[in-house]
Amino acid sequence: MRVLICGAGQVGYGIAERLAAEENDVSVIDTSPELIHALRDTLDVRGFVGHGAHPDSLAQAGIEQADMIIAVTLYDEVNMVACQVAHSLFNVPTKIARIRAQSYLKPHWSDLFSSSHLPIDVIISPEVEVGEMVLRRLQLPGAVDTVRFANGDVVAVGIECHEDCPVVDTPLSQLTELFPDLQAVVVGVVREGRLFVPRSSDSMLVGDLVYVVCHKDQVRRTLSIFGHDEQVAHRVVIAGGGNIGLYVAQTLEARGAKARVKIIEATRDRAVTIADQLKRTVVLHGSALDQDILREADVQEADTLVALTNEDEVNILACVMAKRLGCRRNMALINNRSYPSFTRSLGIDATVNPRAVTVSRILQHVRRGRIRGVHTIENGLAEVIEAEAMETSPLVGKPLRELDLADGMRIGAVYRNGNVIIPNGDTQIAAKDRVVIFAMAERVRQVEQMFRVSLDYF
Repeated sequence: MRVLICGAGQVGYGIAERLAAEENDVSVIDTSPELIHALRDTLDVRGFVGHGAHPDSLAQAGIEQADMIIAVTLYDEVNMVACQVAHSLFNVPTKIARIRAQSYLKPHWSDLFSSSHLPIDVIISPEVEVGEMVLRRLQLPGAVDTVRFANGDVVAVGIECHEDCPVVDTPLSQLTELFPDLQAVVVGVVREGRLFVPRSSDSMLVGDLVYVVCHKDQVRRTLSIFGHDEQVAHRVVIAGGGNIGLYVAQTLEARGAKARVKIIEATRDRAVTIADQLKRTVVLHGSALDQDILREADVQEADTLVALTNEDEVNILACVMAKRLGCRRNMALINNRSYPSFTRSLGIDATVNPRAVTVSRILQHVRRGRIRGVHTIENGLAEVIEAEAMETSPLVGKPLRELDLADGMRIGAVYRNGNVIIPNGDTQIAAKDRVVIFAMAERVRQVEQMFRVSLDYF
């Protein structure tokens, strides 16, 4: 696939890195010579210095042969115009744009991005995507990673195995015997920095991060079996009143949640602005690194501190300070991909990476075949993919035990006619089933091939 990416920032670089690793033909355009030079030096992609919305710059970057344009510059208007130019002048089939301003995304103006106006096929809103991820973490505080598939009926969760985990040192095959009615499958394990798909004879060890796919009604029970009985957060302190912090607070209010929310915002004008937009949330002006402000926000009695400022270091330190003041749990927004590897040792319970969330959303539309959802794991080491099985798929019509699935893949759930099926060896996948499958990065291409519509591959 030939892909042109407008914007070489964190998101653009992340997408280019993933697509280039999968041997796609990738070109990137950005106005910054420094970003383009860094990209050329580290990735197998073509880089061009130019304006992403200018026709001559797009033509120089090869837009005429592109199958897709992904516009992820820092400016919404540049992204929108880039897609319009790609459509009107170069007839690019698929156009994806990152749109951050919520004004563009209000339902009242939904016709704006139709084919007869601004022809954008997929709109990505980082604030909404990240905000929803934070809200899911607040609902399931025992999980370090959470994503929903199959209309929300299937959930993939990451769970840490602590010393009090009841199922540590228990082979996976015995878990089925101990909990025969548990609708959950262990699909991946991170151990000492290494991610792998476990065999039925493998056991989980203290310190493991385990990825489980389960029915939505079985999530809390699954967490409990792994030793996590944390309750939903009712007292929440948000550090940072930016777009994401405001979205989280507004959504909690709109959903009628029982949570009592307080926001700490460092900029006075911004604090006044968001206070006017919120009804029940208390807004405090001050630094999240000021212990007096944290105490004024009653962080010592809070269930969760969520640090959502624009500075990774502030988020990390705020979480550490809140924990020491008595806050039960914490969550940090972290952009630097190298930080999460040591945040657990600092007592940070969960992290959210905006780039990873946005890249996952975009990959859902880049993947070939009937791909409905994608979630990246551990900085791209693996993916959880939801895909629709076609009649031509080699998965259809055979018991799973007879399928020669390569190492590095595991089917976690099958969604059929609104029902969730947790698979066993006798399960047969039918045409139009939606399959949730865990795949190591080197197996993603094979997963795509299994769900291709074309008969050519078979």
